[in-house]
Parts: sequence; C-alpha cells; structure tokens
Amino acid sequence: MINKRNVPVIVEQSFTNSKETVWNAITQLDFMKKWYFDNIPDFKPIVGFETKFNVKATSRDFLHCWKITEVIPLKKITYEWTYKGIKGMGIVTFEISQTNKLTKLKLTSLGLETFPDDIPEFTYESCLGGWNYFIKKRLVEFLTT
Repeated sequence: MINKRNVPVIVEQSFTNSKETVWNAITQLDFMKKWYFDNIPDFKPIVGFETKFNVKATSRDFLHCWKITEVIPLKKITYEWTYKGIKGMGIVTFEISQTNKLTKLKLTSLGLETFPDDIPEFTYESCLGGWNYFIKKRLVEFLTT
C-alpha cells in the first residue's frame, strides 16, 4: 500500500454563486458556523488572526488552532492548522476563481505527513473524506439553500 500522507489533499467544487458569495461563506463567521464548524468562537480574514476551538472525535478531542497566514480578498485565504498537544502542522488554502458563470473553489491541504501516523484521523483517506464532506456536501448544501 502506498503512503499518501505526503501527497496534498485537493478538493475542487464549482458553484453558480458569485465569487463574493463563496468568499463570504468561507470567511464570515456567521456563515462558517452554518456549514463548517458550528463552534468556531471567532474568525477574521486578517493575516495574523488566531482562533481555537475543540472538536470531539470518537477517540479523542482535537483542539483546533488556526492562524491566518495569507489573505487575498475574493481570491485566496491560507491558514496554519495545528492541534494542541499533537505534533504537526497543516497548511490549508482556499482559492477562488471565476470562469464564465461558475465560481470555482479549490481547497489544498498540505502537511498531513507532519502529524502522527498512528492517529486514524490523520490518514490521507480520512483527510480527503473530511474535506469532501465539508466542501462537496456541507458547503454545497449551504450555498444552494
């Protein structure tokens, strides 16, 4: 079996919504709580902004620690993604582009290989499944209702 942990996780989705609507969905706290994590205490698309919140999984708690590292309004937002008490750091980038009447969102998650390989949530398949769930199911449902 090939170890995919050093392969970027990429999820792409097209929307009929404007790029402004998609941007707001991924950067405005009230919208993020409806499709992403409902317990995010605060979020600002500003370089240097940090937030923390807990997510309970079957086996353990994952205290998410995010730090915004890049913002290009309506085009790109990147943040570092770590967990309190767990070695490793991921980089998550959301990129928005527009062609004709479609807005394309591309999510890239890097750094999976820096996390412990004995935690099931840090497998490539788990990460890909999680991002597909958030982008292709939850965000799609949010933007089409």
